[in-house]
Amino acid sequence: MQQVDSSSAQGLSGRQRHLAVFTILLGITLTVLDSTAVTLGLPTMTRDLGVDADQAIWIVNGFQLAALVALLPLANWGERITYRRVYLAGAVLWGLASALACLSDTLPWLIAARAAQGLGAAGIMAVNMALVRLTWPPVLLGRGIALNSMVVSTATVVGPMLAAAILSAGSWRWLFAINIPAALLLFVLGRHTLPFNKPETHSVPPSIFDVVLNAGVFILLFLSADSFGHAVKSSAHQTQGLMQGLALLVAGMGVIIIHVLRQRRKQQALLPLDLKIQLFRLSMLTSIGSFSAQTITFIVLPFLMLDAWRISAAEAGLLMSFWPVGTILAASFAGRWIGRYHGGWLGGAGMACLAAGLGGLAWASTTAAPGLTATLSLGLCGLGFGLFQSPNNHTIITSAPSQRAGAASAMIGTARLTGQTLGATLVAMVFVLNGENTSQGLSIALVVACVLSVMAGLASVMRVQH
Repeated sequence: MQQVDSSSAQGLSGRQRHLAVFTILLGITLTVLDSTAVTLGLPTMTRDLGVDADQAIWIVNGFQLAALVALLPLANWGERITYRRVYLAGAVLWGLASALACLSDTLPWLIAARAAQGLGAAGIMAVNMALVRLTWPPVLLGRGIALNSMVVSTATVVGPMLAAAILSAGSWRWLFAINIPAALLLFVLGRHTLPFNKPETHSVPPSIFDVVLNAGVFILLFLSADSFGHAVKSSAHQTQGLMQGLALLVAGMGVIIIHVLRQRRKQQALLPLDLKIQLFRLSMLTSIGSFSAQTITFIVLPFLMLDAWRISAAEAGLLMSFWPVGTILAASFAGRWIGRYHGGWLGGAGMACLAAGLGGLAWASTTAAPGLTATLSLGLCGLGFGLFQSPNNHTIITSAPSQRAGAASAMIGTARLTGQTLGATLVAMVFVLNGENTSQGLSIALVVACVLSVMAGLASVMRVQH
């Protein structure tokens, strides 16, 4: 087995690189499929377990929250005990938790199993890009990252389709049962193919208090978004939900301040403030803004298509597929352009396309039917997102020193989940003030997404001078 030192990694070669790439792509595919497929099974799980839909949503939320809380600590440990060990431990935990979810007969049991799945998935996601950096030679790293983005986009589309096929043939428990042999395969492959990094044995590990503060930040922000979401759904308790969400948001900001003050002077900090690289920070802002805009749009589209335009679910699914198709197409070109053109310009161009597409959707939301404008706008959104994502991830992972690749890798996932939480919070606030079933509310939410993409584009272009 070839050992790769993270301090001077030149990537793997030949057959070992191909096997490592296959393993890494398999791992990220499985985690994406798991997170997207389960959503489609929620109605069946709700009926089978005899619970309300508001309670069942924590089957999804438990997974996301656990993953978000664990990303940075697991990446930090990956720098200390090798990314490979964290990845393999994540695969084992994900498989065992899938077995528990398959056997669950109560909602608390299922939510706990899903949270454990999230922790396992975090072990895979936290070090995913760091392993990509170790696997691909620097001259081919852009293409490797683009391939990763294409696989994620494809898995996002395939997830609901796979879930529909499984649910049409059997119980929702099979959504988790298929993960068990997949996790075993991932573990066996990972042991034999994944590269090594040199452990940072001389640095001080994060304290328990720092880990608790890190978890508190994301838990409070997540619960804030959840409260805003409940305010949208409950007309009788909108004010209470809004005030509760604001209180949690303020508490979260307070914990962030304490966390940042503790982390800012530490070397190899849990929250990687030691990466005082303007290029890195601007790339993070670009990522958060873009994923916020994407999340707002994905929340708005079902209301727009099913309630406002009154098209069928099949037609809505076909129309929404133009976004991931555009992303896959753009990512194939972006991988070749990385290195030839500055990532700031590529990201700015991608965000400009996304903003234009969102503007078109905002205009189309005032019409009675989707029409050609909505179709082209969704395709343009996908093209813009695909053009931005690979160059931006490449900039984040390469702007950090090689020994901090784990922190940079985790920050990619953290930025994505933070952006998604922010987007959900913003769209909930818009719906509280304007209503989700009104043309005005839907249009305003899409305009907010458009503004966020413009701001992300400006942050991306600012990177050109660094």
